[in-house]
Amino acid sequence: MAYSEKITDKIREALVHLKSVEEKYMFGGVCFMVNGKMCVGVIKDEMMCRIDPKMEDVAFERVGCRPMDFTKRPMKGYVYVSEEGMKTKQSFNYWINLCLEFNTIAKASKKKPKKLN
Repeated sequence: MAYSEKITDKIREALVHLKSVEEKYMFGGVCFMVNGKMCVGVIKDEMMCRIDPKMEDVAFERVGCRPMDFTKRPMKGYVYVSEEGMKTKQSFNYWINLCLEFNTIAKASKKKPKKLN
């Protein structure tokens, strides 16, 4: 299944005011990098949010939120949000803001050196 263009467009619109945003296609979906760091994305019909790991318990109490288990094990600081969990503009903005807040303190992943042929 391809990823939801509807959710992707909503995220694009929410991030359009930022200067350093890059779309990367990965995990069979799309990820929005903000300031060179993974921030938010779409996998199938769910939003993937990178949040402060300290906020996970609070996040899991919200409708439609579950651990990101892409690798069959929960990934700390990453959650999936179903369409039900972002149905209203207010709930959608909650997740976008949570991602952007953490992005300011998140560490960028180390870049692997490119192999020379």
